Amino acid sequence: MKRRHFIGIGLSAAIPTLSSAGEIPRLPLSTTFKGQDKFQDMVRRAARESWRELPIGERMIKFAREMRGTPYKSYTLEIDDRIEAPSVNLYGLDCWTFFEISLGLARMIGQTDRTEFTPRDLLYQIEFTRYRAGCCRGHYLDRIHYLAEWYVENDARGTCDNITRNLGGAERIHDRQCQEMTKLWKSYRYLRSNPSLLEPMGDLERKISALKVYYIPKSRVARIEPKLRNGDILGIATNHTGGFCSHVGLAVRTGDGVMRFMHASSNYKRVVIDKSVSGYLNEFSSHAGVIVGRPLEVSKTVMERHVYLDNLRKLTA
Repeated sequence: MKRRHFIGIGLSAAIPTLSSAGEIPRLPLSTTFKGQDKFQDMVRRAARESWRELPIGERMIKFAREMRGTPYKSYTLEIDDRIEAPSVNLYGLDCWTFFEISLGLARMIGQTDRTEFTPRDLLYQIEFTRYRAGCCRGHYLDRIHYLAEWYVENDARGTCDNITRNLGGAERIHDRQCQEMTKLWKSYRYLRSNPSLLEPMGDLERKISALKVYYIPKSRVARIEPKLRNGDILGIATNHTGGFCSHVGLAVRTGDGVMRFMHASSNYKRVVIDKSVSGYLNEFSSHAGVIVGRPLEVSKTVMERHVYLDNLRKLTA
């Protein structure tokens, strides 16, 4: 995959641009990447066992299982007071970094023209899926902060297909106001250090709140579990009003045939393979249901700017 980025519109319109790529501020690798030893161990095993030959969802679960038991750690993306940068921490994961690192590693080794990989290769994959329009220009608002937008952005760029409405029984979430980032801004290092970001963050939240987001109510999830595949990205839709989703993890079918929810759990304090997807949802009254994104092979990645923008327009219309 050629290293090219988009300059987006629509949801990305609130992001200030820089005059040239040379002005993009950077952080050192020692700050942006933690766990090079674990990275090398996983990459070596993937090569030894030919994980590249597996479908992307199966590759994701191979890597996810390698991270099983990793301690839960929140706010690992808050690594500087001002400069935003793609980052990886393999020593501590939260729900978002767990699924995106699993996806990034699977995409990384899925490149057929490569045989050796470095931490920077994974950081590139993280940048491509974590940031609006696939590009981080050093600005905090480049980052996608809400999972509902992540599904839209990555659907438009051909990295993940939101299949929720194709599984049966989906409903739209109405009258939802995304406000977590501006309401809880003191919890986030960048926002505490740069309160001037609150107004443009609020503008982005209003745009995200207007997205057409569909979910499968938890009373209907058991019947669609047979349709799920390993590596499907499961957003946990919430009954709370501050956002569309409160949690995220991966679908994994275990040896007993049960499709389970694998996630970095704040309750268990580590990455775990949990109950069945429907069983997990039913355990919490705040969980409304599930949003399902299916990862796409690297060959499906949209690199043409006009195609990406056209896809984005359709998805946000």
